[in-house]
Amino acid sequence: MRPTKTLQQLLAVLPLIVISLLAACSRADNAPQQPEIDVPAIILDADICSSTDDLFALEMLYHYANQQKCTLLGVVVDREGEDNAAFADVMNTYFGYGNVPIGLVRHGVSQPQVWIDYAHIAHLKDAQERPLFQRTVSDYSALPDGWQLYRQLLAQQKDHSVSIISTGFVTSLSQLLQSSADEYSPLNGVELVRRKVKCIYMQGGVFGDAEEPDFNFQQASAFSHEFFRLWPQDVDMVFSPMEVGQAVNYLPEQVISDISWTDIHPIKLVYEKCNCDTGQRMWDVMPVIQAVEGDGQFLLSERGTVTLTPEYSTLFTPSSTGNCRYQKAGDDTWAAQILGKLREINKR
Repeated sequence: MRPTKTLQQLLAVLPLIVISLLAACSRADNAPQQPEIDVPAIILDADICSSTDDLFALEMLYHYANQQKCTLLGVVVDREGEDNAAFADVMNTYFGYGNVPIGLVRHGVSQPQVWIDYAHIAHLKDAQERPLFQRTVSDYSALPDGWQLYRQLLAQQKDHSVSIISTGFVTSLSQLLQSSADEYSPLNGVELVRRKVKCIYMQGGVFGDAEEPDFNFQQASAFSHEFFRLWPQDVDMVFSPMEVGQAVNYLPEQVISDISWTDIHPIKLVYEKCNCDTGQRMWDVMPVIQAVEGDGQFLLSERGTVTLTPEYSTLFTPSSTGNCRYQKAGDDTWAAQILGKLREINKR
């Protein structure tokens, strides 16, 4: 059977089609590849269930993660007690990050001062005695210690890629730095931090003319001194002293009004069920914003070194080769802009 005229025409041009396709593939292979955008890989270390600014810090990280501006690797709860971890679990699950692992300090600061204790909110029930909030973790006693979670997460990341945000005590961080090689990494804690951590952003420090103890460092006592003694001097540290977040006042009535679109929201219920009118300011939000958005949102000091004195004061010594900087307080316009960021997230 002889091929039809149409088939003959197709066979005639087929070699040309094949050549064109091969050329296109060759051009695609040789074309410049678009680089992957690196977003900050973040571990949050917070004294959850002590004050509410930790909750807004965590909420902002979920928001940034939704926008693909960061990756939340894990949450370390540095207040002892499984109920505190349960509230972190409520937050993770409510905001769609139930798979984010949680670590819990078990040998940390004993009976620290608590400003707003809201751990019980995690256990609220509705009229039918059903839990108001879903949770992901089934057994909080099985959670790893915070320092162990640090080792597990850091070992999995690229070198010099992790940003740690510390908004509470440095108990787990101190224990991490004192840790030895294990199943996660052959490196000890100091070398693991040196290899994997890009920067630590800390809520804390007292700088300038003031000479007074820092609350978090004083509460953590011996842990704080070990942390400052062991932290590698070639890994950057950025401090956010109290006066920076002090200017950002998110009033309780504003919080409740901004979340008026629902009755079941963990932060809203904290503000409805607990006394949050305690002068609470958004201190812990400041390290989060810088860790994700970069330095452009803040006035920053020159580089230097920070030493923790026996009285828990932070002594800053300028040095062009130092690994430390600290945020400086902004003006009223700046504070209004930061508050606006928070309120827009809650208004949805």
